[in-house]
Amino acid sequence: MTDIQELEIGRYRDKLDEDVKKLVDKYLSIADWDIPENDEKRTVEIILRQIRKSLDDVAREWKLA
Repeated sequence: MTDIQELEIGRYRDKLDEDVKKLVDKYLSIADWDIPENDEKRTVEIILRQIRKSLDDVAREWKLA
């Protein structure tokens, strides 16, 4: 990626962070509905692990990994 590309996409870092937090909150809420006595910290760890797997899958699809 050129420096211009890096800078341009970097401008969206805050938005990316916000989107990921919303995604975690979405699935945490679902877990709270479905799992009695939900351990939120553990659930967030699991959600993040699954998001990382999804990112790896996307990278493979784009032949980046």
